[in-house]
Amino acid sequence: MKHDLNIATLRRRYLAGEIHPREVMQDIVARIGDDPHHVWIYRLPLEEIENYVAALMDKNPAELPLYGIPFAIKDNIDLAGAPTTAGCAEYAYHPQRHATVVRLLINAGAIPIGKTNLDQFATGLNGTRSPHGACRNAYDPDYISGGSSSGSAVAVALGQVSFSLGTDTAGSGRVPAAFNNLVGVKPTRGWLSTRGVVPACRSLDCVSIFALNTADASTVLSVATMLDEQDAYSRQALTHGFDFGRAESFRFGVPRADQLQFFGNQDAAVLFQKSVAAMEASGGQKVEIDFLPFLKSARLLYEGPWVAERYAAIREFFDAHADAINPVVREIIAGAKKFSAADTFDGMYKLQALRAEAALTWGKIDCLVTPTAGTIYRIAEMEADPIRLNANLGYYTNFMNLLDCAALAVPAGFQQDGLPFGVTLVAQAHQDVPLLQLAERLSHSSSPDLPLPQVQGGRVRVAVCGAHLAGLPLNHQLTSRGAHLVARTHSSPDYKLYALPGGPPYRPGMVRVAQGGDAIAVEVWEMADREFGSFVAGIPAPLGIGTLMLADGTSVAGFMCEQYAVAEAEDITGYGGWRAYLAQRGA
Repeated sequence: MKHDLNIATLRRRYLAGEIHPREVMQDIVARIGDDPHHVWIYRLPLEEIENYVAALMDKNPAELPLYGIPFAIKDNIDLAGAPTTAGCAEYAYHPQRHATVVRLLINAGAIPIGKTNLDQFATGLNGTRSPHGACRNAYDPDYISGGSSSGSAVAVALGQVSFSLGTDTAGSGRVPAAFNNLVGVKPTRGWLSTRGVVPACRSLDCVSIFALNTADASTVLSVATMLDEQDAYSRQALTHGFDFGRAESFRFGVPRADQLQFFGNQDAAVLFQKSVAAMEASGGQKVEIDFLPFLKSARLLYEGPWVAERYAAIREFFDAHADAINPVVREIIAGAKKFSAADTFDGMYKLQALRAEAALTWGKIDCLVTPTAGTIYRIAEMEADPIRLNANLGYYTNFMNLLDCAALAVPAGFQQDGLPFGVTLVAQAHQDVPLLQLAERLSHSSSPDLPLPQVQGGRVRVAVCGAHLAGLPLNHQLTSRGAHLVARTHSSPDYKLYALPGGPPYRPGMVRVAQGGDAIAVEVWEMADREFGSFVAGIPAPLGIGTLMLADGTSVAGFMCEQYAVAEAEDITGYGGWRAYLAQRGA
């Protein structure tokens, strides 16, 4: 029996006692068969997989978020007891410990199936640079799968595992996702520990995640994220900044039309425009940006001294065994020797200047959307022109870690030839969760009453019910402080709304009552906490800020009115909100 490997589906069936992890693993081993797509470098024997299953038998499935969930591991990430080769047999070693991220996943109940094929030493975006054969696209085996995390992506796309780990230095966790119709998470650099990972560019490397959908990706990311004090590049996962993923409206950047590149692929161009339209339909305001600082940063990765970091990662092995390395990979890494220490500093200065330019762009937008790759190639085409075509694949990806961005590759339809196309959502570091929320929102029709996420660090949310609503006379007091509209929703059903006598014409008062109340329409806005004090200071009595309960049971700061002030006020609760009352009055 073939099992649905969606994480939520497997968990539901495990919890109901409908299936056992052992039968799922037996099914998976049978599915892989003789591996015609060249997905795997090392597969765990069934008896070793059984050992992982046995370790779960005294565990409660409800307490392990990945209980019995099969996953694959790119073969530059350590799995204890299995060889790590980085796609080069002569380089192989046998780790005694799991990589940190692998250990976290196994501790959460996940079951490793084996190590997957890759562009050797994670150098490439196409999946053909491997002595184990070019990893073939899951939708058409004549086409490339994308790289370097080729096998990890195809394993998920073929239904051989529920999710997989890759790495992403220049696009290796995003291009394969696009070419195989998957979600690819390129997290904020340092969120996932790289201890136990063969480095490509150690200062830039990220462990990435391939999943069938955003919900699965979110589950895996939450398990795998941890500050690793033994990894010098590990960072505390922060949650701050505007939560554009749940906001009623947000600004998204799109490269200028003359900066978009599809390399002759008209289907991809059409699909990208459809994705832009979908962003607008979800409340996004399109902002055309100058993409040049991002493009210039991207060029530094292979035209600048960061190539030397690839050499530094395997210097001893490279100097002793250059003949064992794939010719294209060898040519790229050998180019490092032309760079001096002074060249490295020149590159760092250029990058810092480009970061400053990019920061100006981020001041105008909340997120960015680009094609993940402008086009796709046949394996034969890539092998005939490996450097130039690979560079084309990195047009939209190579800047990402140099500029310290978070990114999420998501499916965006199919070309007329049946091959998948994908786009990448990009944000500044530590905004991984809003990216996932936005992707989920794009994949489903959104409700006008979006559920509110937890308050982000450094930000304050305030519910408004009157003249501060969008488009009304006092809304500028929010927008001038950089506030963003998060949601249009309702209070809990125990409030009364009054039209206060005297003063300016726009004076509603909202009071919580024990009985006779109703749900009142409100807007929730979010601003930096440093702006909140001056905003509150400008609110005249009898109004003030208190705790307001929302319809979904959460609470935020909100406009409240002192009880004494409504004694002679008009009860307008029956209108359901201030806008409806104004409409009735013709205001």
